Amino acid sequence: MLKRLAIIPARGGSKRILNKNIKNFCGKPIISYSIDFAVKSKLFNKIHISTDCEKIKEFVSRKGFPPEFDRPSFLAEDHSPLMPVMKYVLEQYKELGEEFDQIWLITACSPLVEAKDLISACKLFERQNAVKPVMSVSEFSVPIEWAYEKSENQELKPLYPGRFAIRSQDLEKKYFDTGNFIIFSPVHILSSSGAGSNQNFIGFELNKSSSIDIDDNEDWSIAEAIYNLKVRNKKET
Repeated sequence: MLKRLAIIPARGGSKRILNKNIKNFCGKPIISYSIDFAVKSKLFNKIHISTDCEKIKEFVSRKGFPPEFDRPSFLAEDHSPLMPVMKYVLEQYKELGEEFDQIWLITACSPLVEAKDLISACKLFERQNAVKPVMSVSEFSVPIEWAYEKSENQELKPLYPGRFAIRSQDLEKKYFDTGNFIIFSPVHILSSSGAGSNQNFIGFELNKSSSIDIDDNEDWSIAEAIYNLKVRNKKET
């Protein structure tokens, strides 16, 4: 039987949103949602919260998920990539005599994802024999061919000159990494170097209402509004 490990990175030094990973989101700390839908999916043998923060550690421990080891400070800096964090977790578990067949990276601020999304993504990962990582993605709301960059004097420069005249329905759909979850094989992580690569992923498409990336307070407010709307719609059906 396959053994699956979910890693939820939750460092304590968030700058744009203070105490972001345990800030109250619609009634409970936001990291609770990631833990809860991971549990509800019934996919995981172990859920590890990778944190350097005592407040986060205390909260997840009370919730029933005490980290078996801490995240070292050199992996909890502002620009620390997540691939070395996952590699560290795997190596620590190997020292403890535990190994896994699938490694899931689930972000702490993903309150709009549901257990059914994880179950469907798992099936996609296993259908292609776990050869390539599966990443949650969503479609750009407007064609990237219409994108501009803006200079300091507010002047706009098209990234794709002339392509604004092409109708959106005549352009191929483009997708972005939603930052909610990725499924890896342990070999992929252990053989990686540095921050890893953004090549050779399989995309699992989330709907737009589930894929907001919460980076600032405006994102937070939008996510809360979407969450409350989803709850209301469920009560009405």
